[in-house]
Amino acid sequence: MARILLDSTVLIDALRGGSVAQRVRRMRRSGDEPWVSAISVEEIWRGLFPHEETDADRLMRGLRLAPLGVREGQRAGKWRRDYAKQGVTLHQADCLIAAAAVGVDATLATANVDDFPMQELNVEHWPSGL
Repeated sequence: MARILLDSTVLIDALRGGSVAQRVRRMRRSGDEPWVSAISVEEIWRGLFPHEETDADRLMRGLRLAPLGVREGQRAGKWRRDYAKQGVTLHQADCLIAAAAVGVDATLATANVDDFPMQELNVEHWPSGL
């Protein structure tokens, strides 16, 4: 059984009926656990049209919520600080999503692999729109 935290790009693809929707269904049947962070929930809801909320709510109800607490905030802040010293700017939301994945020992599924260079994080490329 694997834990996979779905980032916003993957969730958007699932809501649009892309290949990810089928993949998430297969995950559930195989016993793998799909997870989400509150950051991605907010990012999805921010871009929804009112008529899309029912489908989005149905998708979210099938996912486990990864906690965001002090440890995750510390990890995200450390990544941002350490990468900034190297001249690399990481976005707060991406660091919090990554920290949530690490916190529940999950692989992060994303279409934007380059946004997640953290060594402690296992990342899978799930291209969107296929």
